[in-house]
Amino acid sequence: MITLTTDFGLKDPYTAEMKGTIYTINPNAKIIDITHDVDKFNIRMGAFMLASAAPYFPAGTVHMAIVDPGVGTERRALVVQTKKTSFVGPDNGILMLAAQQQGIEHIYELFNPQFRLPNVSNAFHGRDIFAPATAYLEMGVKPAMFGPEIAEVILPRFSEVKQQDDCLIGEILHIDDFGNVITNIRPDTLPQVQSLKIRLGDNQLDLPLEKVYGRAEPQQLIALTGSHGFLEIAINQGNAAKKYETKIGDPIKIIFNS
Repeated sequence: MITLTTDFGLKDPYTAEMKGTIYTINPNAKIIDITHDVDKFNIRMGAFMLASAAPYFPAGTVHMAIVDPGVGTERRALVVQTKKTSFVGPDNGILMLAAQQQGIEHIYELFNPQFRLPNVSNAFHGRDIFAPATAYLEMGVKPAMFGPEIAEVILPRFSEVKQQDDCLIGEILHIDDFGNVITNIRPDTLPQVQSLKIRLGDNQLDLPLEKVYGRAEPQQLIALTGSHGFLEIAINQGNAAKKYETKIGDPIKIIFNS
């Protein structure tokens, strides 16, 4: 099985060209679209979408993710082999949030021309480099055949949470269509408490820590662990992001001792 995550949309033929390339090489491929509606050039959003969906696919799946503002530059093309699956995409951090969750075993640069299209454009590596590699991987070609193993890749800053004095500092990773503010903080890094003191922008909030949205009263602000395992700030039947004018990338502080 192959999954695709891109910022290409469906208006243009780009997604179809990649799928056509995959099917030409591997007619028996089964392709699942995670999304093609990642905001243009938004690596953070693409990484979140991929990391959210990848755990629910079977072992052996090849995940291709293309949000690639550096296409045609010196940025490398990667295949990341984990304990469960493989990830294909540019070396800009989009793969690593998902791959780290599955336990990275090896990382290889996509360098072997045997597994590319004969003519590689400077502007569309999704079709000419990543799609062929994905098709061959799903057919059983070993990741080590694609190029040299490498040790250092770009790790996304948005996957880091910092401890500082009496607070934990993270950031907003994603805002979903319900206005839920999804942070990069995992609840297992928090103390066992019933409420949290959170600084979000200029707002200091004392929030009950709930298990589900429906435990709160309508329009009540709460914190909870969302379905993807990250701490969320939400308003039951409301829009927390709109109320507090938050955006992706904004810092968030969990204050422990004040």
